[in-house]
Amino acid sequence: MSEPILVAENLTKWFPVKRNLTQVMKGNRTWVRAVDRISFTINKGEIFGLVGESGCGKTTTGKLIMKLLEITDGTLEMKGENATHLRGAALEKYRREVQMIFQDPYSSMNPRFTVRDVLMEPLEIHKVGKDAKEREVWVREILDEVKLSPPDEFLVRHPHMLSGGQRQRAATARTLMLSPSIIVADEPVSMIDLSTRAEILHMMRQLQREMGLTYVYITHDLSTARYFTDRLAVMYLGKIIEMGVAGSVIDRTLHPYTKALIAAVCEPVSGKVNRIKDVPIKGEIPAATNIPPGCRFHPRCLYAVEECWQEEEPTLDDIGGGHLVACRRWAEIERLGAAARTSEASLGTRKSSFAPSA
Repeated sequence: MSEPILVAENLTKWFPVKRNLTQVMKGNRTWVRAVDRISFTINKGEIFGLVGESGCGKTTTGKLIMKLLEITDGTLEMKGENATHLRGAALEKYRREVQMIFQDPYSSMNPRFTVRDVLMEPLEIHKVGKDAKEREVWVREILDEVKLSPPDEFLVRHPHMLSGGQRQRAATARTLMLSPSIIVADEPVSMIDLSTRAEILHMMRQLQREMGLTYVYITHDLSTARYFTDRLAVMYLGKIIEMGVAGSVIDRTLHPYTKALIAAVCEPVSGKVNRIKDVPIKGEIPAATNIPPGCRFHPRCLYAVEECWQEEEPTLDDIGGGHLVACRRWAEIERLGAAARTSEASLGTRKSSFAPSA
């Protein structure tokens, strides 16, 4: 039985748009609905992925989990305790339990600090360890864990003296210093060379198994999400529109938006390096200040019909096996896709029957 470690119910974050005084006094305030009533449960020891294009709300969700932003509405529970609004000692305790790997490891570290200073800082802030000598021992052990060895070679370096992969390892080491329960990894490999990404993800997976960590993995890269995550939630315009086991979500894609994301993934094709794929989507993502009525994806959906925008917004429905989708027409779209694949296979068979025999 999976043990929930983090539970979000109707998690919401709206940002007010600045208007002139007259509009504010009349109550005509406009809001950016960055995260709009999303619910999810993260189990202990799993890697939970959040994917979607830029502006969908996945990083804002990570910051809400980290308590870097105040929640507008909804609830957040950590290990069965209410963590929606925390102050003082309770917030300090929570932040020891939840740490974050930021997207840009260079900008998230003080350029004047050495690696030793970067790793010592969380221990000193939270008063962990008896003295500097004990803290130094922990720093060296963590550097070994993230494969920055020998530690003496890296302790005296500043961030600009490290390669991109080494900086990300140092940033990961900093999150481990307080032995957290959850690590929010916001695009942890997006600024790293392609050849180094697999190394970093393999290291993070190994640390997760050895230390019993739970990850919230935020990315726009479905290929790394498939490799790295256990469960996956796809976000669009502040909402989760599909969620389930990573393999199920990617292999049996049900929502038209998820289909478009997968179709946009580049694939090496022999002799067709510059091939442009047809992506089943239209238009641009609407502004988060003006959410479309009904299904918020309908202006870009190739399968949209009148009921998609005239009826209420679809909710996440479980179709079995923990696979959830927020689309009224998912079954019909799946049947259409199956029929198209059967037709293509039949056409391919007929073509091959007219090929000259050897």
